[in-house]
Amino acid sequence: MDPIYLLDEHKRLAKFNLQLQNFFMGNEKNSRRKFLANTAKAGLALTSLTALPSYLAAHPVTTDFLSSYSTGFGQDPLPYSFDALEPSIDAKTMEIHYTKHAAAYAKNLKEAADAEKIDTSKPLEDVLKNVSKYSAKMRNNGGGHYNHELFWKLMKKNGEGKPSGKLLVAIEKEFGSFETFKTKFAEAGKTRFGSGWAWLLSGADKKLIIGSTPNQDNPLMDISEVKGYPLLGLDVWEHAYYLKYQNKRPDYIDAWWSVVNWDFVQQRFEKNL
Repeated sequence: MDPIYLLDEHKRLAKFNLQLQNFFMGNEKNSRRKFLANTAKAGLALTSLTALPSYLAAHPVTTDFLSSYSTGFGQDPLPYSFDALEPSIDAKTMEIHYTKHAAAYAKNLKEAADAEKIDTSKPLEDVLKNVSKYSAKMRNNGGGHYNHELFWKLMKKNGEGKPSGKLLVAIEKEFGSFETFKTKFAEAGKTRFGSGWAWLLSGADKKLIIGSTPNQDNPLMDISEVKGYPLLGLDVWEHAYYLKYQNKRPDYIDAWWSVVNWDFVQQRFEKNL
């Protein structure tokens, strides 16, 4: 199939997902009228709410369109263009990372979910917290999919530089200063042997913790050595940075701070209080 057509379809579905969210959440003035008009223009032929279930069955969207804090089993559209995070993350790396690596996790996760009779209408988090009961394929691809779906949201063009509000207060209380936190978090990423992730998480007692996990594991998993609710995660697999930074992982980590979406991290922190 023509790749230009696929790209156009991807953009169209991303726009439709946003319109669908606005329809339910009331984020736009006259959103219902606009939604029905726009979907008609797109050829979706949705003439009433009763048509939505059959459409969604054929074009599943993940639970993230209803909640920013739960994860579905399908790959969501990237929330920005491939070049949006330049120069920290180059466009080619982002394109390959999203369309090849992350897409493969989503595809393999669906296969594992089908084989293991997983109810994919429920959040992926429900599986991850009991992942020891499932196959290695489910663990690796469920973790990879969750981690990447979160990772995209944790970044944006022209990040805020540092958090504010309750999160900043908590970081300064736990680590002494924001700069000390950055140093310790970066060290967790730099010293993770091989491939993996660095995390800032909220523990069972709501205490902030810095840690790292191997491969595509994450702190939600019952098999993880470090457990808690992920607030901020950094992908330190080589495919996340090698085209631009080669073997200089510390340089990649240093540059990454400028695209951190602290507003979203703050929301996750306050949601988990």
